[in-house]
Amino acid sequence: MIVTLSLALAWVPGVALAAIDGRRRAAGWFAVAALVAQLAALGALTVLVLEDGPQELVAGSWPAGVGIRLRADALGTAFAAVSVAVLVAAVAAEVSDGVQTRAFPALALLLATGLTGLFLTADVFSFYVFFELSMICAYGLTSIGGRRGQEGAGLILAVVNLFGSFLFLLGIAALYHLTGTLEFDAVAERLAEVEPTSAALIAVVFLVAFAVKLGLFPFHFWLPAVYATSRPAVAAILSGALANIAAYGLLRFGGGLLPAELELASTALAGLGGVSIGYGALQAIGRRDTAEVLAYSAVGQAGYVVLAIALGGAVGFAAAATFAVANALTKALLFLSAGQRGAVMALGFAAGALSVAGVPATAGFVGKLAVIRTAVEDGGPVVVGLLVLGSALSFLYMFQAYQHAVWRGEDADAVPSRGHVVAVCGLLAATLVLGLWPEPLLAAGDQAAAAIGGTRP
Repeated sequence: MIVTLSLALAWVPGVALAAIDGRRRAAGWFAVAALVAQLAALGALTVLVLEDGPQELVAGSWPAGVGIRLRADALGTAFAAVSVAVLVAAVAAEVSDGVQTRAFPALALLLATGLTGLFLTADVFSFYVFFELSMICAYGLTSIGGRRGQEGAGLILAVVNLFGSFLFLLGIAALYHLTGTLEFDAVAERLAEVEPTSAALIAVVFLVAFAVKLGLFPFHFWLPAVYATSRPAVAAILSGALANIAAYGLLRFGGGLLPAELELASTALAGLGGVSIGYGALQAIGRRDTAEVLAYSAVGQAGYVVLAIALGGAVGFAAAATFAVANALTKALLFLSAGQRGAVMALGFAAGALSVAGVPATAGFVGKLAVIRTAVEDGGPVVVGLLVLGSALSFLYMFQAYQHAVWRGEDADAVPSRGHVVAVCGLLAATLVLGLWPEPLLAAGDQAAAAIGGTRP
């Protein structure tokens, strides 16, 4: 029941708000209330999963194999909860500042539905359906708002979405052709028996599809233009919620469905992750606009997730999940506090910058430490050195961004509303609390790894 409720609390209000002018303050705050209720349901579901194990059901009481099969495990609930938490903060900030487009609240709720659905589904085709719902909503959020360059950014996102969706659909068709099923558990069993070359080709298709969505080098071409031209709330949603799709997909499909192919491709994946870390950092150092710095930073941070997954095993998967959750909160905090005036906004940006750099007492430190620990155990001194260098470069470019955005006030031209300040405070508190008390974050990473197929040794 609670699994269905986690979806319905966003879907039903989202459909209702689609017929209402979202610029009305009451409609906006109704959307925030619905997201808060959904987050509470996901929190209760997470507790239930941790205590009693994965929760499964088939929607509408249809027979298995006919209806939509939902399955909530630690990996899915962790990503769903952090994504909806980011949406709560971003939508609250936007509503408090004044919604400029009538469709924003409805699109945000439908995006929450799509994200929650794909994180909690147990079959590949339903993942694709929810995946498309999320991307369509993201396209709408990116395109509307009246800012210069938004329509072009929306077109870029749409083209990227079509390319990634086409590849993903090809992978699904090939998967069904080989296995005769699309349920995750059955696919994992039958893929182990198919011809290795065919499985490897499917793995490559899925990898490219998710790499495009994640903004991993060399598939990052769309990300700076979209992030830099979006409104702060939309950029926070894209970087802190939507980007989780790719990280989750690589973990679920790579670690869960195609572990042998993931191991074979580990060297190539590690190379892509390492190049992304270096490329994103160097590009960010050369930028002065804060939004562009954060956009290229996202390219580099994606490299940490992929590198941890490439190292593989329970420790690698746990590190990837831990880092992805911490990075989602950090990126949302940075985009919502950048360009805003006031001491709270400056503190929020400073904490987010330190978290990106991996400074202790922040969530980012916990995430980076988990990835570095994985590299120490399985990656060797070259990988460890690359991670340390990447952290040093990230400290440098975030320090530069802080100078421009806060000390000199070059980009701080907006006066935040009270609700915007509260939203930033919430993300700031989460970033610092998880940095000072990392046990819940590390436990979430361990449980997520166990859900894929292993436990921390």
